[in-house]
Amino acid sequence: MDEIVKGYPELVQKRDCLAYQLAHFRGFTADEIIESMYTPRQDGERVQTSNLSDKTAQIALDYQERRERINREWYEQMEKELQMVSDEVTFFEAAVHALPIKIRGAVSALFIGQDTWDTVQADFHIGRATLSAYRRQALRILEMLHAVYQSRAIYNPRQK
Repeated sequence: MDEIVKGYPELVQKRDCLAYQLAHFRGFTADEIIESMYTPRQDGERVQTSNLSDKTAQIALDYQERRERINREWYEQMEKELQMVSDEVTFFEAAVHALPIKIRGAVSALFIGQDTWDTVQADFHIGRATLSAYRRQALRILEMLHAVYQSRAIYNPRQK
């Protein structure tokens, strides 16, 4: 659980970055797709059975289909990743806010607010040993909640 606590700021940053990328998604440009089609493919011997205009039409159709498929798959992958990261961030924040009231404020400031130990000690009028005990207690509870969350995620079709 300690790695989730330490990785929380990066998860939030990743979530925000993915959300921004999806909101401003443009996909691959025509030039990028055409460039990818330049690579010659050798599928064995071929006999020319069509004229030049048929080839041009086929290339145009292939290009459009390829571009749409690549962009759709890329967008769907980013959407899936955003959902997974968002679910993890939402779980963590909800779990911290569900901690016993005695430790919730200090632990929330420490884990979610990313406040320093000195700041949390001063704001909550507690000593370092007390804050350390709150943190250990919170980590135990969060570990248990995370185990339940992970076991339920197996049965959640959104997580697959």
